[in-house]
Amino acid sequence: MVGYPESLTDPSYAGQILIITHPLVGNYGVASRSLALHGVPLHFESDRIWVSGLIIHELTEPSHWSSVMSLDEWLRSEGVPGMYRVDTRALVRKIRERGVMMGVLHVYDPREEEPDIDKLMKLLESSPRYDNIPFAYMVAPKHEIVHEPDRVEYTIGIVDCGVKLGIVRELLKRKCRVIRYPPTTPPEKIVQECDGVVISNGPGNPSILTDIINNVRKLIEYRIPMLGICLGHQLISLALGATTFKLRYGHRGPNKPVRDLETGRCYITTQNHGYAVKPEEAESAGFKIWFINVDDGTVEGLKHRTLPIITTQFHPEASPGPHDTSWIFDLFLKLVKKI
Repeated sequence: MVGYPESLTDPSYAGQILIITHPLVGNYGVASRSLALHGVPLHFESDRIWVSGLIIHELTEPSHWSSVMSLDEWLRSEGVPGMYRVDTRALVRKIRERGVMMGVLHVYDPREEEPDIDKLMKLLESSPRYDNIPFAYMVAPKHEIVHEPDRVEYTIGIVDCGVKLGIVRELLKRKCRVIRYPPTTPPEKIVQECDGVVISNGPGNPSILTDIINNVRKLIEYRIPMLGICLGHQLISLALGATTFKLRYGHRGPNKPVRDLETGRCYITTQNHGYAVKPEEAESAGFKIWFINVDDGTVEGLKHRTLPIITTQFHPEASPGPHDTSWIFDLFLKLVKKI
């Protein structure tokens, strides 16, 4: 619905065509990357646009003090196709009925031609299936990246499968030195350098990321405090023997309700995922279910019964979105402090 700069730069959207249902998009333009916290841009989730395409209803001209370019200029500068004057709500209703599907963008003038449906279908059928592409390796950094706050209390490592910079900003606010590691980094190196580890969000099917799952399993053996977010939640579950399944629609948006089973409280969260962990297998793997999705009952968070591990399927940093669950970073750092 909202937050197009954050959504377009979220690595979790790699390989996807993003549809925004809010009728007017682009009104606050694109902010300068010089607006930053300890060198981390405030209004972007990575250093580039990751979506394969963008579909909106109406493109508006920007009017905002922080804007340095329009949405159209930004997309053109990064070579990302966009389409507007589309009935996005009708399109989303179709997806809600049929489920997530492969798609192709094609622009034509109905006054002059009709689209060649057979040609477009052949293009789709010859394209790799989204579920079979290991996107996390494609969006991950190739080398370590270090972020320094003014004062350091803890060093937190991030196994970076496509981390959102909002997660980095939340840790920096809490006086954490943050080291982002490529997901194939040897676990022993991470453990030697860090007080705690975050397994990050990222795109694609978690079950095909076998090398990362093996590394996460080795990290767990060191009993280092660990927080899994979104894809990280799934990877930790897979590493301990649970399995995941694909949701028909996925959970995407800044208004998803989850219930804390320990307190009974309900929180509004930001979510962006297409897979979920099977609850019965999570419990067999040593977890107790912490959060559930109010809409469909799927698992939204786990706590391990004996290890210092907590996970959330939603995004506690919520960029963009509500700040209901940012306290989860404080809870994670309490686990770090205990060690």
